[in-house]
Amino acid sequence: MLPNNRILLLIHNEDVLRYLREQLIIEGGYSIVFSTSSEEGLNLFRQESFDLVIAGVDMPGFEGPRIVKELKLLDSNCVVILFLEKLDYELLEQAKVLGIYDYITKPINAEKLFFLLQKGIERHGLLVTQNRLIAILKEQNTSLQKQNVLLAKRIEESTRNLSKLYEDLRSVYMRTIRVLAQAIDARDHYTHDHSEKVSRYSVAIGKQLGLTLKEIEMLRDAAELHDLGKIGIEDNILSKPSGLTPQEWEQVKLHPEMGAQILEPLTFLSDVIELVRQHHEHFDGRGYPAGKRGEEILLGARIIHLADAYEAMTAARSYRKVPLTKEEAVAEINRNANTQFDPHVVEAFLKVVDEL
Repeated sequence: MLPNNRILLLIHNEDVLRYLREQLIIEGGYSIVFSTSSEEGLNLFRQESFDLVIAGVDMPGFEGPRIVKELKLLDSNCVVILFLEKLDYELLEQAKVLGIYDYITKPINAEKLFFLLQKGIERHGLLVTQNRLIAILKEQNTSLQKQNVLLAKRIEESTRNLSKLYEDLRSVYMRTIRVLAQAIDARDHYTHDHSEKVSRYSVAIGKQLGLTLKEIEMLRDAAELHDLGKIGIEDNILSKPSGLTPQEWEQVKLHPEMGAQILEPLTFLSDVIELVRQHHEHFDGRGYPAGKRGEEILLGARIIHLADAYEAMTAARSYRKVPLTKEEAVAEINRNANTQFDPHVVEAFLKVVDEL
Protein backbone atom coordinates (compact mmCIF):
# COMPACT_ATOMS: atom_id res chain seq x y z
CA MET A 1 0.00 0.00 0.00
CA LEU A 2 1.11 3.52 -0.66
CA PRO A 3 2.02 5.51 2.45
CA ASN A 4 -0.63 8.15 1.76
CA ASN A 5 -3.43 5.58 2.13
CA ARG A 6 -4.37 7.04 5.52
CA ILE A 7 -7.43 5.80 7.33
CA LEU A 8 -9.08 7.32 10.42
CA LEU A 9 -10.81 4.85 12.75
CA LEU A 10 -13.52 6.33 15.00
CA ILE A 11 -14.55 3.21 16.91
CA HIS A 12 -15.69 3.11 20.55
CA ASN A 13 -15.60 -0.71 20.91
CA GLU A 14 -12.03 -1.53 21.99
CA ASP A 15 -12.15 -5.11 20.67
CA VAL A 16 -13.37 -4.04 17.25
CA LEU A 17 -10.84 -1.21 17.17
CA ARG A 18 -7.99 -3.60 18.01
CA TYR A 19 -9.12 -6.06 15.31
CA LEU A 20 -9.41 -3.36 12.63
CA ARG A 21 -6.01 -1.90 13.49
CA GLU A 22 -4.33 -5.28 13.25
CA GLN A 23 -6.04 -6.14 9.95
CA LEU A 24 -5.46 -2.79 8.28
CA ILE A 25 -1.86 -2.30 9.44
CA ILE A 26 -0.54 -5.87 9.27
CA GLU A 27 -2.60 -7.33 6.42
CA GLY A 28 -3.29 -4.19 4.42
CA GLY A 29 -0.27 -2.01 5.08
CA TYR A 30 -2.46 1.05 5.65
CA SER A 31 -1.47 4.07 7.72
CA ILE A 32 -3.91 4.17 10.64
CA VAL A 33 -4.93 6.94 13.05
CA PHE A 34 -7.62 6.07 15.61
CA SER A 35 -9.73 7.47 18.40
CA THR A 36 -12.48 6.22 20.72
CA SER A 37 -13.62 9.80 21.36
CA SER A 38 -15.91 11.70 18.98
CA GLU A 39 -14.49 15.12 19.77
CA GLU A 40 -10.89 13.96 19.57
CA GLY A 41 -11.62 12.12 16.31
CA LEU A 42 -13.23 15.16 14.70
CA ASN A 43 -10.27 17.31 15.78
CA LEU A 44 -7.92 14.81 14.14
CA PHE A 45 -10.03 14.99 10.98
CA ARG A 46 -9.83 18.80 10.99
CA GLN A 47 -6.07 18.86 11.44
CA GLU A 48 -4.92 16.02 9.18
CA SER A 49 -5.67 14.59 5.75
CA PHE A 50 -7.31 11.16 5.43
CA ASP A 51 -8.33 9.09 2.41
CA LEU A 52 -11.15 7.29 4.22
CA VAL A 53 -12.93 7.16 7.61
CA ILE A 54 -14.42 4.10 9.32
CA ALA A 55 -16.88 5.42 11.92
CA GLY A 56 -18.98 3.55 14.48
CA VAL A 57 -22.58 4.46 15.22
CA ASP A 58 -21.97 4.13 18.96
CA MET A 59 -19.55 7.06 19.38
CA PRO A 60 -20.41 8.83 22.68
CA GLY A 61 -22.14 12.11 22.07
CA PHE A 62 -22.70 11.28 18.37
CA GLU A 63 -24.83 8.15 18.52
CA GLY A 64 -26.41 6.92 15.33
CA PRO A 65 -25.46 8.43 11.97
CA ARG A 66 -24.78 11.90 13.42
CA ILE A 67 -21.01 11.29 13.24
CA VAL A 68 -21.40 11.01 9.44
CA LYS A 69 -23.14 14.38 9.34
CA GLU A 70 -20.34 16.00 11.34
CA LEU A 71 -17.65 14.53 9.05
CA LYS A 72 -19.50 15.65 5.91
CA LEU A 73 -19.88 19.16 7.30
CA LEU A 74 -16.09 19.31 7.66
CA ASP A 75 -15.42 17.82 4.21
CA SER A 76 -18.26 16.99 1.83
CA ASN A 77 -15.90 14.80 -0.24
CA CYS A 78 -14.81 12.56 2.63
CA VAL A 79 -15.48 8.84 2.11
CA VAL A 80 -17.13 7.27 5.16
CA ILE A 81 -17.68 3.56 5.83
CA LEU A 82 -20.09 3.05 8.72
CA PHE A 83 -19.57 0.29 11.33
CA LEU A 84 -22.63 -1.25 12.99
CA GLU A 85 -22.65 -3.87 15.74
CA LYS A 86 -25.75 -5.32 14.10
CA LEU A 87 -27.72 -4.56 10.94
CA ASP A 88 -30.24 -1.73 11.37
CA TYR A 89 -32.02 -0.85 8.11
CA GLU A 90 -33.70 2.29 9.46
CA LEU A 91 -30.37 3.67 10.67
CA LEU A 92 -28.72 2.74 7.36
CA GLU A 93 -31.35 4.67 5.41
CA GLN A 94 -30.61 7.75 7.51
CA ALA A 95 -26.88 7.28 6.96
CA LYS A 96 -27.29 6.88 3.19
CA VAL A 97 -29.14 10.20 3.03
CA LEU A 98 -26.17 11.76 4.83
CA GLY A 99 -23.81 10.33 2.20
CA ILE A 100 -22.02 7.23 3.55
CA TYR A 101 -20.05 5.25 0.98
CA ASP A 102 -20.92 1.83 2.42
CA TYR A 103 -21.10 -0.06 5.72
CA ILE A 104 -19.71 -3.10 7.58
CA THR A 105 -21.23 -5.15 10.41
CA LYS A 106 -20.11 -7.79 12.87
CA PRO A 107 -18.77 -10.35 12.15
CA ILE A 108 -16.47 -8.30 9.91
CA ASN A 109 -15.80 -9.88 6.51
CA ALA A 110 -12.13 -9.06 5.86
CA GLU A 111 -12.41 -9.63 2.10
CA LYS A 112 -15.36 -7.24 1.81
CA LEU A 113 -13.59 -4.75 4.07
CA PHE A 114 -10.44 -4.60 1.93
CA PHE A 115 -12.52 -4.35 -1.26
CA LEU A 116 -14.46 -1.39 0.17
CA LEU A 117 -11.25 0.27 1.32
CA GLN A 118 -9.64 -0.04 -2.11
CA LYS A 119 -12.71 1.32 -3.93
CA GLY A 120 -13.37 3.99 -1.32
CA ILE A 121 -9.81 5.33 -1.46
CA GLU A 122 -9.95 5.32 -5.27
CA ARG A 123 -13.21 7.26 -5.08
CA HIS A 124 -11.69 9.85 -2.73
CA GLY A 125 -8.79 10.34 -5.13
CA LEU A 126 -11.20 10.82 -8.03
CA LEU A 127 -13.25 13.36 -6.07
CA VAL A 128 -10.11 15.34 -5.29
CA THR A 129 -9.05 15.14 -8.95
CA GLN A 130 -12.53 16.15 -10.08
CA ASN A 131 -12.48 19.30 -7.93
CA ARG A 132 -9.07 20.18 -9.30
CA LEU A 133 -10.25 19.64 -12.89
CA ILE A 134 -13.33 21.80 -12.35
CA ALA A 135 -11.12 24.63 -11.15
CA ILE A 136 -8.81 24.14 -14.13
CA LEU A 137 -11.76 24.08 -16.53
CA LYS A 138 -13.17 27.34 -15.16
CA GLU A 139 -9.77 28.98 -15.37
CA GLN A 140 -9.27 27.72 -18.91
CA ASN A 141 -12.72 28.92 -19.99
CA THR A 142 -11.75 32.42 -18.89
CA SER A 143 -8.40 32.03 -20.61
CA LEU A 144 -10.06 30.87 -23.84
CA GLN A 145 -12.32 33.91 -23.96
CA LYS A 146 -9.32 36.19 -23.57
CA GLN A 147 -7.38 34.24 -26.20
CA ASN A 148 -10.28 34.49 -28.66
CA VAL A 149 -10.24 38.31 -28.39
CA LEU A 150 -6.48 38.34 -28.93
CA LEU A 151 -6.67 35.93 -31.87
CA ALA A 152 -9.40 37.97 -33.57
CA LYS A 153 -7.08 41.00 -33.59
CA ARG A 154 -4.23 39.00 -35.09
CA ILE A 155 -6.20 37.02 -37.66
CA GLU A 156 -5.09 39.22 -40.58
CA GLU A 157 -1.44 38.94 -39.55
CA SER A 158 -1.15 35.17 -39.52
CA THR A 159 -4.06 32.91 -40.34
CA ARG A 160 -1.90 29.82 -40.20
CA ASN A 161 -0.58 30.55 -36.71
CA LEU A 162 -4.05 31.48 -35.53
CA SER A 163 -5.50 28.17 -36.74
CA LYS A 164 -2.75 26.17 -35.10
CA LEU A 165 -3.12 27.96 -31.77
CA TYR A 166 -6.89 27.55 -31.84
CA GLU A 167 -6.59 23.83 -32.56
CA ASP A 168 -4.07 23.45 -29.73
CA LEU A 169 -6.46 25.17 -27.35
CA ARG A 170 -9.34 23.04 -28.58
CA SER A 171 -7.29 19.91 -28.00
CA VAL A 172 -6.43 20.98 -24.45
CA TYR A 173 -10.06 21.72 -23.66
CA MET A 174 -11.28 18.43 -25.11
CA ARG A 175 -8.70 16.47 -23.13
CA THR A 176 -9.62 18.30 -19.93
CA ILE A 177 -13.36 17.81 -20.45
CA ARG A 178 -12.93 14.13 -21.34
CA VAL A 179 -10.93 13.54 -18.15
CA LEU A 180 -13.65 15.34 -16.19
CA ALA A 181 -16.35 13.17 -17.81
CA GLN A 182 -14.37 10.03 -16.95
CA ALA A 183 -13.99 11.22 -13.36
CA ILE A 184 -17.77 11.68 -13.14
CA ASP A 185 -18.35 8.12 -14.40
CA ALA A 186 -15.83 6.85 -11.87
CA ARG A 187 -17.73 8.36 -8.92
CA ASP A 188 -19.56 5.01 -8.87
CA HIS A 189 -17.55 1.82 -9.55
CA TYR A 190 -20.56 0.45 -11.46
CA THR A 191 -20.30 3.18 -14.14
CA HIS A 192 -16.55 3.76 -14.38
CA ASP A 193 -16.41 3.12 -18.17
CA HIS A 194 -20.02 3.94 -19.07
CA SER A 195 -19.37 6.92 -21.39
CA GLU A 196 -16.55 5.10 -23.20
CA LYS A 197 -18.90 2.20 -24.00
CA VAL A 198 -21.75 4.50 -25.04
CA SER A 199 -19.35 6.29 -27.39
CA ARG A 200 -18.21 3.01 -28.93
CA TYR A 201 -21.78 1.76 -29.42
CA SER A 202 -22.91 5.11 -30.87
CA VAL A 203 -20.08 5.16 -33.43
CA ALA A 204 -20.93 1.62 -34.55
CA ILE A 205 -24.58 2.55 -35.08
CA GLY A 206 -23.62 5.82 -36.80
CA LYS A 207 -21.36 4.00 -39.26
CA GLN A 208 -24.16 1.53 -40.02
CA LEU A 209 -26.42 4.50 -40.79
CA GLY A 210 -23.82 5.91 -43.20
CA LEU A 211 -22.88 9.07 -41.30
CA THR A 212 -19.94 11.11 -42.63
CA LEU A 213 -16.55 11.15 -40.90
CA LYS A 214 -17.31 14.61 -39.52
CA GLU A 215 -20.68 13.44 -38.18
CA ILE A 216 -19.05 10.36 -36.63
CA GLU A 217 -16.45 12.51 -34.88
CA MET A 218 -19.16 14.82 -33.53
CA LEU A 219 -21.16 11.78 -32.37
CA ARG A 220 -18.11 10.33 -30.61
CA ASP A 221 -17.43 13.59 -28.74
CA ALA A 222 -21.05 14.00 -27.68
CA ALA A 223 -21.34 10.40 -26.47
CA GLU A 224 -18.18 10.76 -24.38
CA LEU A 225 -19.56 13.94 -22.79
CA HIS A 226 -23.27 13.05 -22.59
CA ASP A 227 -23.31 12.61 -18.78
CA LEU A 228 -21.14 15.66 -17.98
CA GLY A 229 -24.14 17.32 -16.30
CA LYS A 230 -24.20 14.64 -13.59
CA ILE A 231 -21.49 16.66 -11.88
CA GLY A 232 -24.38 18.64 -10.38
CA ILE A 233 -26.22 15.59 -8.97
CA GLU A 234 -25.54 14.36 -5.45
CA ASP A 235 -23.65 11.06 -5.03
CA ASN A 236 -26.33 9.51 -2.81
CA ILE A 237 -28.84 9.94 -5.67
CA LEU A 238 -26.57 8.60 -8.44
CA SER A 239 -25.61 5.52 -6.41
CA LYS A 240 -28.96 4.95 -4.67
CA PRO A 241 -29.67 1.19 -4.58
CA SER A 242 -33.46 1.65 -4.61
CA GLY A 243 -36.00 3.60 -6.62
CA LEU A 244 -35.74 7.40 -6.75
CA THR A 245 -38.30 9.67 -5.15
CA PRO A 246 -40.12 12.12 -7.48
CA GLN A 247 -37.90 14.94 -6.16
CA GLU A 248 -34.71 12.92 -6.77
CA TRP A 249 -35.87 11.98 -10.27
CA GLU A 250 -36.44 15.65 -11.08
CA GLN A 251 -32.80 16.32 -10.10
CA VAL A 252 -31.56 13.53 -12.38
CA LYS A 253 -33.61 14.90 -15.28
CA LEU A 254 -31.67 18.17 -15.09
CA HIS A 255 -28.35 16.62 -16.17
CA PRO A 256 -28.72 16.96 -20.00
CA GLU A 257 -29.33 20.71 -19.68
CA MET A 258 -26.57 21.06 -17.05
CA GLY A 259 -24.11 19.32 -19.37
CA ALA A 260 -25.04 21.62 -22.25
CA GLN A 261 -24.62 24.70 -20.06
CA ILE A 262 -21.15 23.57 -18.94
CA LEU A 263 -20.09 23.22 -22.59
CA GLU A 264 -21.74 26.41 -23.91
CA PRO A 265 -18.64 28.65 -23.45
CA LEU A 266 -16.81 26.33 -25.88
CA THR A 267 -18.34 27.64 -29.09
CA PHE A 268 -16.49 25.12 -31.28
CA LEU A 269 -18.66 22.42 -29.66
CA SER A 270 -22.00 23.95 -30.67
CA ASP A 271 -23.17 20.83 -32.55
CA VAL A 272 -21.98 18.54 -29.76
CA ILE A 273 -23.79 20.68 -27.17
CA GLU A 274 -27.18 20.08 -28.81
CA LEU A 275 -26.60 16.32 -28.90
CA VAL A 276 -25.76 16.37 -25.17
CA ARG A 277 -28.88 18.44 -24.46
CA GLN A 278 -31.19 16.12 -26.44
CA HIS A 279 -29.82 12.66 -25.58
CA HIS A 280 -32.76 11.80 -23.28
CA GLU A 281 -35.53 12.89 -25.67
CA HIS A 282 -37.88 10.05 -26.69
CA PHE A 283 -39.08 9.41 -30.21
CA ASP A 284 -42.72 9.68 -29.04
CA GLY A 285 -42.15 13.01 -27.27
CA ARG A 286 -42.20 11.66 -23.71
CA GLY A 287 -38.52 12.31 -22.96
CA TYR A 288 -36.76 15.28 -21.44
CA PRO A 289 -35.76 18.11 -21.11
CA ALA A 290 -37.89 19.62 -23.93
CA GLY A 291 -40.26 16.81 -24.93
CA LYS A 292 -39.08 16.84 -28.55
CA ARG A 293 -40.35 14.04 -30.80
CA GLY A 294 -39.50 12.28 -34.04
CA GLU A 295 -37.38 14.22 -36.49
CA GLU A 296 -37.32 17.21 -34.14
CA ILE A 297 -34.64 15.29 -32.23
CA LEU A 298 -31.19 15.36 -33.83
CA LEU A 299 -30.21 11.98 -35.31
CA GLY A 300 -27.03 11.86 -33.22
CA ALA A 301 -29.06 12.34 -30.03
CA ARG A 302 -31.41 9.52 -31.04
CA ILE A 303 -28.37 7.27 -31.55
CA ILE A 304 -26.78 8.18 -28.20
CA HIS A 305 -30.09 7.64 -26.41
CA LEU A 306 -30.31 4.05 -27.66
CA ALA A 307 -26.62 3.33 -26.99
CA ASP A 308 -26.94 4.80 -23.48
CA ALA A 309 -30.00 2.65 -22.71
CA TYR A 310 -28.36 -0.54 -24.05
CA GLU A 311 -25.21 0.00 -21.99
CA ALA A 312 -27.23 0.71 -18.85
CA MET A 313 -29.30 -2.45 -19.33
CA THR A 314 -26.32 -4.74 -19.93
CA ALA A 315 -24.15 -3.47 -17.06
CA ALA A 316 -24.51 -3.84 -13.28
CA ARG A 317 -25.83 -0.82 -11.41
CA SER A 318 -26.28 0.08 -7.74
CA TYR A 319 -30.04 -0.39 -8.15
CA ARG A 320 -29.69 -3.62 -10.21
CA LYS A 321 -26.71 -5.83 -9.41
CA VAL A 322 -27.52 -8.44 -12.12
CA PRO A 323 -27.50 -6.90 -15.63
CA LEU A 324 -29.78 -7.97 -18.46
CA THR A 325 -28.40 -10.42 -20.98
CA LYS A 326 -27.78 -9.15 -24.49
CA GLU A 327 -30.88 -11.00 -25.67
CA GLU A 328 -33.05 -9.48 -22.94
CA ALA A 329 -31.74 -5.98 -23.65
CA VAL A 330 -32.31 -6.36 -27.42
CA ALA A 331 -35.86 -7.57 -26.75
CA GLU A 332 -36.49 -4.52 -24.54
CA ILE A 333 -35.19 -2.16 -27.23
CA ASN A 334 -37.33 -3.86 -29.87
CA ARG A 335 -40.34 -3.54 -27.59
CA ASN A 336 -39.79 0.22 -27.31
CA ALA A 337 -39.09 0.92 -31.00
CA ASN A 338 -41.26 3.77 -32.29
CA THR A 339 -42.02 4.92 -28.70
CA GLN A 340 -38.79 5.51 -26.77
CA PHE A 341 -36.45 4.77 -29.70
CA ASP A 342 -36.31 5.78 -33.37
CA PRO A 343 -37.21 2.57 -35.32
CA HIS A 344 -34.66 3.49 -38.01
CA VAL A 345 -31.91 3.68 -35.36
CA VAL A 346 -33.15 0.41 -33.81
CA GLU A 347 -32.87 -1.28 -37.20
CA ALA A 348 -29.24 -0.14 -37.56
CA PHE A 349 -28.48 -1.18 -33.96
CA LEU A 350 -29.79 -4.71 -34.58
CA LYS A 351 -27.35 -5.09 -37.47
CA VAL A 352 -24.30 -4.25 -35.33
CA VAL A 353 -25.30 -5.48 -31.85
CA ASP A 354 -23.36 -8.74 -32.21
CA GLU A 355 -20.19 -6.72 -32.87
CA LEU A 356 -20.71 -4.69 -29.68
